[in-house]
Order: sequence, then C-alpha cells, then structure tokens
Amino acid sequence: MATPGEWLSGARPRTLPAAISPVLAGSGVAAYVDHFVAWKALLALVVSLALQVGVNYANDYSDGIRGTDDSRVGPMRLVGSGAASPGAVKRAAFLAFGVAAAAGLALAAATAWWLLAVGAVSVLAAWFYTGGAKPYGYLGLGEVMVFVFFGLVAVVGTTYVQTQTWELAALYAAVGIGALACAILVVNNLRDIPTDTVAGKRTLAVVLGDRRTRLLYVALVVAAALAVVALAALTSWCVLVGLLFLVLAAPGVRVVLSGATGPGLIPVLQSTGTAELAWAALTTAALVLCG
Repeated sequence: MATPGEWLSGARPRTLPAAISPVLAGSGVAAYVDHFVAWKALLALVVSLALQVGVNYANDYSDGIRGTDDSRVGPMRLVGSGAASPGAVKRAAFLAFGVAAAAGLALAAATAWWLLAVGAVSVLAAWFYTGGAKPYGYLGLGEVMVFVFFGLVAVVGTTYVQTQTWELAALYAAVGIGALACAILVVNNLRDIPTDTVAGKRTLAVVLGDRRTRLLYVALVVAAALAVVALAALTSWCVLVGLLFLVLAAPGVRVVLSGATGPGLIPVLQSTGTAELAWAALTTAALVLCG
C-alpha cells in the first residue's frame, strides 16, 4: 500500500504551477477590465488543480498498465513502481475529476450552462491523453491539447466566468501561458525519448527527434516572451515587466541546448514551471496596478 508521501509524489506537485498560472493570468485580465470576482476565481482554481492532479494520476495508471513506466527515469510512478494497485490509482484519478466537475458545475450554474460541455470535454481530454485504446498522447498530440486546455481554455475560461465577456487580452495571455505549459511537456518528453521509443509511445519528441525537440522548447519560451509584448501593447506597457520570467527560464534553456539527457533534464521541469508561474504573477500584478 502506497504511503501518503508516495501518493503526494504520484500527484506530481511540481506540475501544479501549470494549473495555477492560467487561473492567475485569466484573473489578472478580469481585474484589468474591473470585473474580478474572487469566489469565481477560487472555483476556477479548484477546477484547474483538480484536473491537473487527475490527469497526473490517469497518466500514472494508463502508462503503468501498458508498461511504459517500467524503466522510468523521472519521478516515481505509483503503478509502474508497484507502490499502489492500478485500481487504486484509477479511483484517485476519477476522484480528482469528480472534484473538478463539482466546482465546474457551480461555476456553470452561476455563469452559463454551456460551460458544462467545456468541462466535460476537458475531463475527457485529461483521461484520453494516455487512456483508452488510442491515446492521443501516444500520437504526438499531447502538446496541442496542453496548449488548448491549459492555455486557451483555462485562461480565457477563467476570464469569461468573471467578466462574461470575450477579452482579446485573455487570448494573448492564454498564448503565453499555453506556450510555457507546452514547454514543460516538451522537456518531459525529451527526457523520455529513449524509453518512450522502446515502449512504442510516439510523443511529439519521439517524432521530431532529439535536436528538433530542443529547438521546439526554445521556440516555446520565445513565444511566451512575444505574448508578453503583445499583451503589453494591448493593455499597458508596464506589463513588459512580465519579461522578467526569462530570468527563470534562461537556465533551463541553457541546459536543454547543452544536450543534457535523462536525469539532467529533470531540473528543467521545475524551472520551466516556475517561469510559467512568474509569467502569470508578473503580468497579473502589472495588469492590476496599471489597469
């Protein structure tokens, strides 16, 4: 039986900045247009965090039963290591999805019922990333879905439930957040190219190969920086303070371009997540103070 510490590790807390950042950025845009609603932002945060934890447990379960994690380089997996049974991890995933659904239902009831459809699609996307007969994460589509759901949907959705209007600033913020969320997945899959290739898991990194995957990581960081500039041009030039996220992203870029492999790439996961959180925090602070 897995210990509480192992369950916490299985939830992969280092990935949680990718769930916090879009809600922070979306709320910053809502505050900029004078429609910040704290309780709705909090519910959106619950949805985002629960979905992130749910997809982490779902990936642990699905990859574990396929044997993909048998020779894992990164953090411990519950099923792959034998610390927890597949059934227990699957139940944990659906418990997290249930929490997300409950918080999403409250948001939909207070905003618009069509949001239930968005929530349902988000849960399905979380499960079928590595679940089902033909998981899209095994077909090189993981980054696309991360950009859509942890970028566009999460940021624009957080703004919308508070303002009930479509804001172009939210779209620009979503591009920046989505790019860095994708960068986290890209470096994760870069690390796992050897084991994923053997397991038949055709991630985008496996398809592109080592060199082009490294260049994609750098391109995503550059895209996040350009999104800060676009957001500043639309709102206030003080938003350019958001470019300071590059201070935190730069070490990871250097490691990736140095050719590091395996465990050498693990610190880049944390630094990229921290850079994403900084992107969101800095731009949000600027939107609130200069709005």
